[in-house]
Amino acid sequence: MSRIGKLPVHVPSGVTVSLADRVFRAKGPLGELSVTLPEGVDVVTDSGEVRLTIPSPEFDPVHGLARTLVHSTVEGVAKGFAKSLDLVGVGYRAELKGKNLHLNIGHSHPHVIEPPKGISFEVPEQTRIVIKGCDKQVVGQVAANIRGLRPPEPYKGKGIKYAEETIRRKEGKTGAA
Repeated sequence: MSRIGKLPVHVPSGVTVSLADRVFRAKGPLGELSVTLPEGVDVVTDSGEVRLTIPSPEFDPVHGLARTLVHSTVEGVAKGFAKSLDLVGVGYRAELKGKNLHLNIGHSHPHVIEPPKGISFEVPEQTRIVIKGCDKQVVGQVAANIRGLRPPEPYKGKGIKYAEETIRRKEGKTGAA
C-alpha cells in the first residue's frame, strides 16, 4: 500500500470539496480547481478530511499520485502557490506594467509576458519576479517558460534562475603564456 496514498488530506475551513464522475473539485477563497482522478481510486470525505482508497494492490501505483493531486488542489484554493525567479546580469531587470511583465534580459528587445488566467506577477525588486496562482502546475510551467528565455550559463552565472537554485560554476579558459 502506498505510504503517501493512505495519508488523509485535511480540508481547511472555507474550502468545499465534491466528487462527480472521477472529477474532484475544490472551491476556496482563491478560486476553484478540478482534477480528474485515475481509475480505481475511490474518494471518501468526512468531517474535514478526504481519504483515498483503492480496491486492490494493482492500483497501488496511482494511489499516491491521486492523493498528491487532491492535496495540491485543496492547498491551491486555500493558500495558493508561488515561485520566485532571480535575474542575474548587468542590466537585467523586470518591470510590471499593468498585469504584464516586461523583461530586459540582454536581448535587443524587451520581452512582454501576459499572465495566463489565474496567474499574477509581482516584482518586489527589479531583479526578482514572484509568480503566484492557485494551480501548482500552471505556476511551475509559467516559471519554467520565463526561465527558458535566458537560462543561467555556467561561466558567469548570468541569466534567469529559480531563487532556490544554485548554479554550478565552471572555470574559464586559462591563457597560454
